[in-house]
Amino acid sequence: MKQQKIQGYEYCGICEEPKENGIHLYSMFLCSECEHNMIHTEPREEKYQYYLSKLKNIKQSTLH
Repeated sequence: MKQQKIQGYEYCGICEEPKENGIHLYSMFLCSECEHNMIHTEPREEKYQYYLSKLKNIKQSTLH
């Protein structure tokens, strides 16, 4: 689901909330908070599977 930008904000592909700061990973915007949480989540934690399922929505650019 593609969502519109709100002046200076983008929708995070993980928490799906409009955020101002973050990174782009191919076609997906990840807010700084979700990026931090993902980095500090261990594979044995339940939240890890949630992040994996969200990251599967990333579309890799065909331009190189």
